[in-house]
Amino acid sequence: MAAVASGPIVLIGAGNMGGAMLSGWLKSGVKGADLLVIDPGPPPAMAKLIADNGVTHATSAPEGVEAAVIFIAVKPQVMETVLPPLKSLVGPGTVIVSVAAGKTLAFIENHLGAAATVRAMPNTPAMIGRGVTGAFANARVSAAQRSQVHDLLKVSGPVEWVETEGDIDAVTAVSGSGPAYVFYLVECMAEAGRKAGLKADLAMRLARETVAGAGELLHQSPDDASRLRQNVTSPGGTTAAALAVLMADDGMQPLFDKAIAAARQRAEELAG
Repeated sequence: MAAVASGPIVLIGAGNMGGAMLSGWLKSGVKGADLLVIDPGPPPAMAKLIADNGVTHATSAPEGVEAAVIFIAVKPQVMETVLPPLKSLVGPGTVIVSVAAGKTLAFIENHLGAAATVRAMPNTPAMIGRGVTGAFANARVSAAQRSQVHDLLKVSGPVEWVETEGDIDAVTAVSGSGPAYVFYLVECMAEAGRKAGLKADLAMRLARETVAGAGELLHQSPDDASRLRQNVTSPGGTTAAALAVLMADDGMQPLFDKAIAAARQRAEELAG
């Protein structure tokens, strides 16, 4: 298996996710001189970050560069156009990391050749260093490359390696799309509060802070979610009355089962 190459870490795309990774790398001690960002028009904040930290910026792949790592952080629908010009950056020691949902290892290999490749699925809290990333490495990824990729991904939060590429679709359904489910939970709680008689803005503030606080408690507590739920629930109390509805046979669990299955199916469809 290939050793870690000595070339730069190349970031393709400096949008929200790419920008979050770049910011995290710089904060973790990666030197700007070891980074190359390829983006035809990075947002102003990213352009300033690049300039202030001595990061090399290019609008297209420069000649004569073999990357140590190529992070592809562009939208799935533009991958067909973005990938072919990057082939010149791939050498024997390069590892490719794609965070594009639905784009398989076979798709990437078809454009960039047989190379050490990782599919990764972060989520949007990565933008504040509180994300979680699922990752799968093909058989060409060496232990050293996997360790390097792990270190680069973990600046955005924990990294969970899965056993099969198919598991990435489930990761996408659970954690990749998961923040949207939580945000919708806040919307539903706030609307229910409004219907219960609260002013809409107050109901939203209560719902928002409750979910944010509960999430932080879950993050800091050694107890699992089930134990924390039980700690809040007094027998015969108001929480128990609400949970009797949410935990009924037609409550949240079967609804989430259907939602996750739908998201996973769509991820598989996007893969072709």
